[in-house]
Amino acid sequence: MKLGLIAGNGTFPFLVLDAARAQGYEVVVAAIKEEAFLEIESKGAATVHWLSLGDLSKLIDTFKAEGVTRAIMAGQVRHKQIFSSIKPDWRLAKLLLSLGTRNTDSLLGAVAKVLADEGIVLENSTSLLEPLLAKSGVLTKRVPTEQERKNIDYGRAVARNLAQYDIGQTVVIAESACVAVEAMEGTDATIERAGAIMRSLEGDSSTLSRALTVVKIAKPNQDMRFDVPVIGVKTIEVMQKSGASCLAVDAGRCLLLDGDTTIEAANQTRICIVSA
Repeated sequence: MKLGLIAGNGTFPFLVLDAARAQGYEVVVAAIKEEAFLEIESKGAATVHWLSLGDLSKLIDTFKAEGVTRAIMAGQVRHKQIFSSIKPDWRLAKLLLSLGTRNTDSLLGAVAKVLADEGIVLENSTSLLEPLLAKSGVLTKRVPTEQERKNIDYGRAVARNLAQYDIGQTVVIAESACVAVEAMEGTDATIERAGAIMRSLEGDSSTLSRALTVVKIAKPNQDMRFDVPVIGVKTIEVMQKSGASCLAVDAGRCLLLDGDTTIEAANQTRICIVSA
């Protein structure tokens, strides 16, 4: 059995590759030059093909030549990268011109449709990694404080309203005030920006608590084939440096990249993780 893997950055593609091989798949990797880690070469794939983010036709031709009819897209493709200096081939250029809005959902959804029209079906990126999806409840030893629960409730309301416009999936809250909203920069940069904002208030007469709560949600109609919310040890490290004490995610729709190690890192830093 063959399975195509479109690999972006981070360790997510490695997890998918390992899980696929464990289930007997021969994995054909299409690694995105602008994003994928070089280590993908040594992870046991049958073949690894390096393609630019703009090479949609080459991606289709590669999978067809390899006999791939099912594929998974895993790993981050940074939003700003999509609109950077990449040179789209004729197929991608035509697709971009046809889009009413150029957000992640519309672009990747259109790419998925083009692949399907060519006989290549994109499957849920978490289909092989169900055990790593966040379970419901408080995942850490420390439970959220009353203020952190208020922050979570407010943050979820804000994030869900923003997510329907595909602006971002993360908001950072302090005392039921929105400090930062994710856009093209990604979750870690959003948390870092929130930390910088709070540090800039030091010495001011503001009574706003410096303790930050990070709320990361799935979109209302989250397409699990791509852009799935993920957290990992790096998320915890960035939170600690930025003064964030609580993280809320959506149960069953957020992937813990480092599994129990993520929870252990949070416990060591007294960061609370809540999944609902």
